[in-house]
Amino acid sequence: MKIALAQINCIVGDIEGNANKILDYANRAYQNGASLVITPELALSGYPPEDLLFRDDFNHACKQALARLSKALPNITLLIGHPHQQGGKCYNAASVLEKGKITATYHKQILPNYSVFDEERYFEAGDIPLVFMHAGTKFGVMICADGWEAPPALKTKQAGAEFLLALNASPYHMDKLETRYEAIAERAKETGLPIIYTNMVGGQDELVFDGASFVMNGKGKITQQLSSFEECLSFVEITNHQPVKDDIAPKLSLETSVYNALKLGLGDYVNKNDFPSVVLGLSGGVDSALTLAIAVDALGAERVKVVMMSSEFTSNMSVDDAVEMANLVDVKYSQIPIKDLFELFRETLAPEFGDLPFDAAEENLQARIRGMLLMALSNKFGSIVLTTGNKSEMAVGYSTLYGDMAGGFSLLKDVPKTLVYKLAEYRNSLSHVIPERIITRAPSAELRANQTDQDSLPAYEVLDAIMQAYVEEDLSRAAIIAKGFSEKDVNRVTNLIDHNEYKRRQAPVGVRITQRGFGKDRRYPITCKLKFDL
Repeated sequence: MKIALAQINCIVGDIEGNANKILDYANRAYQNGASLVITPELALSGYPPEDLLFRDDFNHACKQALARLSKALPNITLLIGHPHQQGGKCYNAASVLEKGKITATYHKQILPNYSVFDEERYFEAGDIPLVFMHAGTKFGVMICADGWEAPPALKTKQAGAEFLLALNASPYHMDKLETRYEAIAERAKETGLPIIYTNMVGGQDELVFDGASFVMNGKGKITQQLSSFEECLSFVEITNHQPVKDDIAPKLSLETSVYNALKLGLGDYVNKNDFPSVVLGLSGGVDSALTLAIAVDALGAERVKVVMMSSEFTSNMSVDDAVEMANLVDVKYSQIPIKDLFELFRETLAPEFGDLPFDAAEENLQARIRGMLLMALSNKFGSIVLTTGNKSEMAVGYSTLYGDMAGGFSLLKDVPKTLVYKLAEYRNSLSHVIPERIITRAPSAELRANQTDQDSLPAYEVLDAIMQAYVEEDLSRAAIIAKGFSEKDVNRVTNLIDHNEYKRRQAPVGVRITQRGFGKDRRYPITCKLKFDL
């Protein structure tokens, strides 16, 4: 028996388009001799559909598309993920379609309600296993989180399953594949059953689904591994209820996987939302350089425009490096100096500012002038503005509301500064696109004379480590100090993180690549007086 895995990129809400893609994959699977094809979780609707699930018209459209798909299939069985309304309740479901009919439907039993997931808001949990016979083998069905806990798989085996099929929409974060391996290997060893793990691929707002579908035998050993971050139709040979060993895609390095996630997340956000192009400010710094490199790789140079907006504080080195990089990647490049605009604003505000010294007000004014210019270009040409701030800056508020935070997509929002440098070096290992001086020079916002980031912040190696401990690991200040960091640095960084929630709440959406980004998986109150003693 040959089973097809449809590792596909679905678009939330594009029910007809998703159905047509699934039908195309089913036809291709049939032409290649497969008798069963498996889609990811909620492939028909896209994942996560969120509050679309509260709309009767949306659910009705899914139901109609499922019925049409069942009648349009070639002579092949399809296991498809979709939302399912029954008895006034909504379920995260998977149905078996064969011979023009929907012959069985399974309801997901474990509904995740943590991190980026809030499925209990939308779905009722099922409690009945599904086992269906196909080509002499009894297949049991699981959906995503069902595979992370023991009961669903054990119940399915007790119901007679000889082989488990898992439909997934498991989003990417660093080292996520290893976590999946561990969970699914436990299910395989507990049940003694082989498992096909089919995962979605593609970007959806802040989430990126990396695909990386795989097959395990009943001993929890990988027998087949699909590629990551791309659609594919792959086939699994089954003999005597066991998978035949096949190709195993090589493991990606951390930098490769993160870079691919950012590229896919940006490309899908721009393309699925029908933006014709992107525009960004190119400063001569490493953040905007990396953003530009990823944008060109994701969209092509012809859909990317960059603008250098120099001020009296911008060094010649920054201008030269920005020009060099724009030429290296062959993008449309403009220079719009802001010195005269900055002086005009200062003159206009002089009666209000009086003799007060130059400070953050004037620094932020420059950033806001640049943001205004970029948004004007966006309005005129329809391009979406890419902001270039990284997670370290977002964490401590080293960014300007309505300035460098102004835009539609924050590509590096979840990328710590230390990782930005690693990604820049990784990209240059593929081909030289980022001038070396951009990577090696001291980082600076260049908003006042002789400024460097470390005038205001600890070294990024220290800042990033404290940020990870406080944000991603939820460690107390005392616990972080016990790891060897100075009390001064810990108090400084954590106080800044706490204070700047109001900024982060107004930041554009951006790709999530860590276990705790500043998005759906970290929901802190803006107004909060809770104090933690050391």
